[in-house]
Amino acid sequence: MGSRFDITVVANDSIQANKYIDTAVAEISRIEKLISSWDDNSQTSKINRNAGIKPVKVDKELFDLIERAIGLSKLTDGAFDISYASMDRIWKFDGSMTKMPSKEEIIASVEKVGYQNIVLDKKNSTVFLKLKGIKIGFGAIGKGYAADKAKKLLISKGVSSGIINASGDMNTWGKQPNGNEWKVAITNPMDKNKVFALLPITNGAVVTSGNYEKYVNFNGKRYTHIIDPRTGYPSTGIISVTVFAPKAELADALATSVFVMGKEAGLDRINQLPKIECIIIDDKGNITKSKNIEIDKL
Repeated sequence: MGSRFDITVVANDSIQANKYIDTAVAEISRIEKLISSWDDNSQTSKINRNAGIKPVKVDKELFDLIERAIGLSKLTDGAFDISYASMDRIWKFDGSMTKMPSKEEIIASVEKVGYQNIVLDKKNSTVFLKLKGIKIGFGAIGKGYAADKAKKLLISKGVSSGIINASGDMNTWGKQPNGNEWKVAITNPMDKNKVFALLPITNGAVVTSGNYEKYVNFNGKRYTHIIDPRTGYPSTGIISVTVFAPKAELADALATSVFVMGKEAGLDRINQLPKIECIIIDDKGNITKSKNIEIDKL
C-alpha cells in the first residue's frame, strides 16, 4: 500500500509470535490485492476502467467498504470522498511550484470528483461510476481498514494483546506484558523530533494526520498537501489532527476530514459522534481537543 506496517504481538514464545505476525502480513497483502488502484488486476482497478461504461461485480468485502466510505462522505459533507482519485494533481509539494494554479485550473481539477456519482447495487453486488474519468482510491482509508482486519484476525487466533501500526495508524488491543495500558505518543508538529503528549489506549485506534512536512507558501499563506475534494483547494489553518476511534478505518477517514472541514466545523462534528475524540493543533501551535479528552503534557 506504499506504507510501512509494524506488527507487535504478545505471545508465549517467539516461534508462535512469528506465526501470528506472518498471518497478519498475509491478511494485509490480501487486502492490498483487493483495494489497490495500482494493481491492474484488482477489483478496484476494474471498477475504474469501466467508469461511464458498465457496472462491475465485486466481492461483498469491497462492496461493503465502498458503501461505508459513501456513508462517511455523507457524514463529513463530502470532506472525505474516495472519488478524490479523479482529481487532477495540479498542486506540487516537492518544491517545484513557483506560483499558485489559476482559479480555472483548480475548478477543473475536481470536475470528476463526487461520491454522488458512485452507484451501488446491493442485490447484484455491483459498483458503477457514472462518468468516464471518475476513479476511486482508498488512500485515506485503506491502511486503516487493513489494520482493522489484521487485528480482528489475530484476535480470532487467540492473540490476547498487540499493536498494528500502519504508518502511524495505531490499532491496539489488550495490554502490555507488564499489565500496563499501551501508550501512544503524539508528535509535536512544531518539532517532529519531540512528542507533546502520551495517551493510553487499550482497545481502539488512533490516527494522526499531519501536514508539517508537505506544504507550500503563497502570499504569506500556507497551503498543505491535504486537498479539499469539493473545491480543489488545499486545507489551511491546521497542521495536525489526531483522532481516537474504535476502528482505524474510521479514525483514518475522520482525521483527513477534520483537516478539510477546519477546526470549528471539524470539532463540532467529532463532538457529535459517540466514542470518537480528537486533538487538533493549528498553525499557531494552539491545541484544541474534543470534550472528553484530558491531556497530561510531557
